[in-house]
Amino acid sequence: MTTSFFRTALILGLLSAIGPFAIDMYLPALPSIGKDLSAENNVVQMSLLAFFISFAIFQLIYGPLSDMWGRKAPLYMGIGLFALASVGCALSNDIETLIAFRFLQGIGGAAGMVIPRAIVRDMHTGVQAARLMSLLMLVFSISPILAPLTGSAVISFYGWRGVFWAVTIAAFIGLILLSTQLKETRPKAARVESSLGSAMAAYRLLLSDRNFLTLTFIGGLGISSFLVYLANSPFVLIDHYGLTPTQYSIAFSINAVSFFTVSQLTGWLGDRFGLVRVMRMALTAFSFTMAAMVVVMALGFNQLPVLATFLFIGYGFLGLVIPTTAVLALEDHGEIAGTASALMGTLHFVTAAVAMVIAGLFFDGTALPMAAGIGLCAVAAFILTQVTIARRRVAEAEAAAE
Repeated sequence: MTTSFFRTALILGLLSAIGPFAIDMYLPALPSIGKDLSAENNVVQMSLLAFFISFAIFQLIYGPLSDMWGRKAPLYMGIGLFALASVGCALSNDIETLIAFRFLQGIGGAAGMVIPRAIVRDMHTGVQAARLMSLLMLVFSISPILAPLTGSAVISFYGWRGVFWAVTIAAFIGLILLSTQLKETRPKAARVESSLGSAMAAYRLLLSDRNFLTLTFIGGLGISSFLVYLANSPFVLIDHYGLTPTQYSIAFSINAVSFFTVSQLTGWLGDRFGLVRVMRMALTAFSFTMAAMVVVMALGFNQLPVLATFLFIGYGFLGLVIPTTAVLALEDHGEIAGTASALMGTLHFVTAAVAMVIAGLFFDGTALPMAAGIGLCAVAAFILTQVTIARRRVAEAEAAAE
């Protein structure tokens, strides 16, 4: 792999990480935000949910725009809005204002999530795309490692508002990299037939593509399992298990290390076994690990080391599921890669938002409801995969009989 291959992965990964960085970095501050703004924990969590809702919905806008205008112009718009909203978050004096600016921040951050995936599809397909996607995720996964630790350090010196000034700086760095280091990958000739009408037609096509939807929801349920952990872990690990914000940041980071380390095997395993088989094997191991975690904790073994061990193993397998499902879902939709990536991202985060709300309804301050939410997402992904495999085998048998 060439230097330019790694440079592209680095830039795309950093652009993708700007939005999630604004989540992970302020996770250690959630309890202190509630105290400072006199808000209950469930209200503080709304600042997280507001971000996810806009982050999910507005990917549907950026995808077609990137097909019509090229990849770079919508990225400029999104990251610029993200920077302005971050300033608003830093200056908020009540929880309602913070939630409103977090919603705007999600609108801007959505561009960084959807468009880099389309750029990957512009440049490569198959195993090469999986390699680039896994490298992108390597950079992207640095966010859950460094962001909470950085957030803890910033919070200790500048309070929770300092987090939003820091992500404002990160957004401006992203704009500089975008303008100086990234070339346009959607030439004008490819945009000629892209319009609002073609975008609607593309969405209709994608929504009727069972293979695309299945792979998207499998990946979405995997992501949901992580975001359920993300939304509840500050209260479980800090308030229930008694970790300090810095200790929490380290515990949170360990799972990201597992995720991105195993994800780097995607290309090698894909070459040897094929991407579909890698996805199925990883998903089976992921779901059984998380289901075992729920059973063990329900039996009374709910200590932090038990939870941490299962999460470390399970999220390692998830590191193979996410890039393979994304590449396989986009494989047949190169001409509408921006729109396909947008719908994928929206369905991922809508699924995650529903999972977060349901898990939040049962949250009681202990670890078991969070673990149950994670386990249910993993098992649902496994069931969906098995149903899809069975349906495909029946279709293949019918085709062979004709």
